[in-house]
Amino acid sequence: MTTYKALMLGDVIGSAGMDYMVSVLPALIEALSADFVCLNAENASGGFGLSEADADRLLACGVDCLTSGNHIWEKKGISELLDKRQNILRPANYPSGAPGRGVWQTEKNGVLWTVLNLQGRESMRPIDSPFSCADQLLADLGITREAAMATTSLAGEAAAASATADADSVVVPAESSATSAANPTFVASGGPLPGPVLVDFHAESFEEKEALALYLAGRISVLAGTHTHIPTADERILPGGTGYLGDLGMCGPVDSVIGSDTASCLRRCVSQMPIKLEPAAGACALSGALFTIAASGHCTEIQRIRREQTVPAC
Repeated sequence: MTTYKALMLGDVIGSAGMDYMVSVLPALIEALSADFVCLNAENASGGFGLSEADADRLLACGVDCLTSGNHIWEKKGISELLDKRQNILRPANYPSGAPGRGVWQTEKNGVLWTVLNLQGRESMRPIDSPFSCADQLLADLGITREAAMATTSLAGEAAAASATADADSVVVPAESSATSAANPTFVASGGPLPGPVLVDFHAESFEEKEALALYLAGRISVLAGTHTHIPTADERILPGGTGYLGDLGMCGPVDSVIGSDTASCLRRCVSQMPIKLEPAAGACALSGALFTIAASGHCTEIQRIRREQTVPAC
């Protein structure tokens, strides 16, 4: 059975995270046989924002698409960069007129990949609704909520049949992932999805993340959360064959407070003063997940990924 593997990686943090990511990613892609790589880069440059130079480094080491979130606007020149580079995304649900785009499609090795970037609103800036924005983006791709209802005979079955192969992997058994009357392919305008559809949902609230994933179940292949920098262990296959993970985590310094220098973060928390946070240094860890997607568009397996550096980056 034809399958595709999407490697999605959490926020890369500062120069230490960048150096580690660039040093290990090519070998990791090869080891995992990843067909497509998506990485959140909103904290890549100095801990806040993304420079063109850092974007080029990440794309050169094997990343196909860079996603982002609320910190993407922090570097000078980002508006021009977003307008110029189609595979560098900002959340699509920023109001009309914002630079750049929040959706990208590309053909790679004969497969059409689609990436959507959305941002949450709970405990964050109240931009446009990610729910209605996702509806519109998917409808523009020919994937409607009504059409996707044809896949909901999976409801309860895929989730109930999901089995944990090991501590870091969720698998849908072969009998549940095969296309059949009880487990149909995605239906979009009368046919299957044109290819894998990946969503990076950059949000604080896990309630909002789960709600959006369930709202889009059957219309997308994967929804993976970013923003908190903490990898979660809540991966599962939703009804309709959509893979879900609450947060991919980060690629950044282990000895830190979610990537920031520990001492300055503690001073900020204790004093309640607006002390500027700086990215930490030292040995890093990379975290994310590998999503296996059937030719039909269903996610059939989720494997959490973590690689940890044993010595500080040079």
